[in-house]
Amino acid sequence: MYLQTKKKQTYAYTGARPHQKGLESVVFVHGTGMDHTVWVLPARYFARHRFNVLATDLPGHGRSEGPPAKTIEDMSDAVLAAMDAAKIRTAALVGHSMGSLVTLALAARYPERARSLALIGTAVPMAVHKSLLSSAAKNDHGAIDMLTYWGYSKAAQLGGNENPGMWMVGGTLRLLEQSKDHVIHTGLEACSRYDSGISHADAVRCPTLFILGRRDIMTPARTGQELAKTISGSKVTVLEGSGHSLMMERPNDVLDALIDIV
Repeated sequence: MYLQTKKKQTYAYTGARPHQKGLESVVFVHGTGMDHTVWVLPARYFARHRFNVLATDLPGHGRSEGPPAKTIEDMSDAVLAAMDAAKIRTAALVGHSMGSLVTLALAARYPERARSLALIGTAVPMAVHKSLLSSAAKNDHGAIDMLTYWGYSKAAQLGGNENPGMWMVGGTLRLLEQSKDHVIHTGLEACSRYDSGISHADAVRCPTLFILGRRDIMTPARTGQELAKTISGSKVTVLEGSGHSLMMERPNDVLDALIDIV
């Protein structure tokens, strides 16, 4: 559905179900250059199990109007505006990669809006390789190639999706190719410059789950595990063999973990 936020239209996927008054809500936030489609499996699951679902397209991504937000805090404000437009007061916040930083910032800055928090493929700081930033700044396809290649474990490069008929690497490649100029670079730059991660993590008070990939070379599991120590009572699930694109590599395991926190 489309939501009117700050004179812009924001698109959010609802799991193919209309929102119903009185139900708990789940809000999903994607990573750099992605959109709501990376959340189809968990979004549909929770919508069918009597949750209101809001899988947002961040500004400038997917079907949402731009330009893209330049900081993680601005992105979190955009998600908050979408929640307000959808009349969602509190929600379980679920974010992947850049989206994990966005949900972390949202939960820290607006604690009354976060019922729980799930951070998938996360790290603070979220360093970005200079070659990737340089290619993205020129809108060079090399940036898309790097994000796609580095985003998966070696095994996933050969196939092996748990759900038949899905080509993980090819799907990610095509999704990133749909990004408008400068969107990927803006997101990567925002991740690279985000320096409030530790203070934001220290401010989180809701139940928090980390879902990390053992073979993740973009946001290594050990870095996520260190961040988890900052959030009191947080839990960590490490998926053996998985790279950064956990929702594509291990969709069923990610969903199983989310069921326990949402």
